[in-house]
Amino acid sequence: MKRFAALTAGLTAAGLLALSGCGDGSGTAAAGQKTLKVSYWPDNPTFSCIDPFQVYWIESRSIIRNFADSLTDQDPKTGKIVPWLAEKWEISPDGKTYTFHLRDGVTFANGKKLDAQAVADNATGWIATVKATNGAAYGASYIQGLTGAKVVDPRTVEFDLSAPNSSFLQATSTTNLAITDPAEFQLTPAERCTGKGVVGSGLFALDHYSAKVETVLTKRAGYTWGSETSANRGEAKLDKVVFNYVAEDSVRTGNLVSGATDIAWPRNPFSPQDEQLITKSGDTVESRSLPGVAYNLYANTSAGHVLADAAIRQALSKAIDRKTYATTIYGADYPAVQGPFETTTPYFRSLSDKLAYDPDGAKKLLDAAGWVAGADGVRTKSGKKLIIDYPITAGSAGPELLQAQLKQVGIELGLRTLTTAQQATYLKEGSYDLTSTYFTRADPGALQFILNPEVANSKALAINATTPDVTKRIQELFAEALQTTDEKRTERAYAELQDYLVDQGVTIPLFERLQKVGVSAEVHGFAFTSESFLKLNDVTKD
Repeated sequence: MKRFAALTAGLTAAGLLALSGCGDGSGTAAAGQKTLKVSYWPDNPTFSCIDPFQVYWIESRSIIRNFADSLTDQDPKTGKIVPWLAEKWEISPDGKTYTFHLRDGVTFANGKKLDAQAVADNATGWIATVKATNGAAYGASYIQGLTGAKVVDPRTVEFDLSAPNSSFLQATSTTNLAITDPAEFQLTPAERCTGKGVVGSGLFALDHYSAKVETVLTKRAGYTWGSETSANRGEAKLDKVVFNYVAEDSVRTGNLVSGATDIAWPRNPFSPQDEQLITKSGDTVESRSLPGVAYNLYANTSAGHVLADAAIRQALSKAIDRKTYATTIYGADYPAVQGPFETTTPYFRSLSDKLAYDPDGAKKLLDAAGWVAGADGVRTKSGKKLIIDYPITAGSAGPELLQAQLKQVGIELGLRTLTTAQQATYLKEGSYDLTSTYFTRADPGALQFILNPEVANSKALAINATTPDVTKRIQELFAEALQTTDEKRTERAYAELQDYLVDQGVTIPLFERLQKVGVSAEVHGFAFTSESFLKLNDVTKD
């Protein structure tokens, strides 16, 4: 009754109406079965997929993590790579050959043996998928330089790279390089996205995937090869897990506090009001930063754009009150971003001093650059106003707060809401002064897929974000970090890279991407993976 009282006190009418129609569907538990119900943000509207190598949608990758294991695992506390399907491994002195020694007795959910040939066939399938999708498969960024794999003996497999890539070992711990029954690669990439033929070796089996509706996992009998990052390395303590997709944040929260679902997992952090409702109902809110590249702003520094001037980029950064931004948008306890990378990313270093709110410093930089405050507060130079064009999508209060902060130093942030067609072309056309993006991966090498034009997902953004000399230095630092087997050299290179990116105004960190999850009081053992995905090995339910 207390839970329902809290619900009715805090929910909108629309949320309550939605609750009245919440059915369990295929999630209804048989007598004695423990079924966990998870409500996610809606499935990808344009690229629904449950194939590990192809998918980038975080919610789908979180599901995959629990039915498809990887060669290695990554400790979410330390970032250390630890054994999983592989008991041990060696890396050649030149960094081009990775040899993995596999556990004995591992099977896929269909009973097939997971051996060296299966792993080698996965590598062949990944490379073929990159070609078949013209590089669009998300896993392409994880196998950079991979030329193939070969069987040494039934439990030993060798991966060969064309060039050293120190990120590759971490890649083998990720969801995107989970090992599946290689028979799936006989199907087209589109067929595999539907879940057809996708069979992993995890503690759950994929029962079915109904895009945009629900995904169901069922417990596997005989599972004994969980990694050391779990207390329970054997069979799951749950019988079934049902994931559904709920668009309205208030409905998702309402379902949790009413007991209709066990875990509410929003795309963006809960509003302060929803978080308060969850905790007052007796449930908890778990949180962890998504690893990888923080939510950064990137300038268009090409000729004719106002942010080509480094002084203005630096002034813009100093004018951002990051702590106030975080607490205003996401609540009083939300942390301020500390650098180009999230705090959960290996080799992260805090640059809070360089990112400190300094409006007076911003004004001095603009004064020195010849920008004079006008009667309306907006600075001008040679008759031109200091206006920065920032294209946005609808529905966020964040840009308006940023606009208000920059106005305090005389910068006008022009917010332009894009149409769907414009969203697809504005980067390529260069019709912007400022943009924003991020990349989720527990390795700092992820940033090269934003800033290195040779491998970037958007070559136009990478080229526009820096001048040629700055791009060259960024590429050199990435090479120093990646093309070595010496961890100390990697650490030094990434440390220098982070300082360089902030000093040059290449990345202007805006906020930390915190993953917040509402968990029922009846659920125990909740944990995040290193990718900040759901880890079900130790989860139980009253």
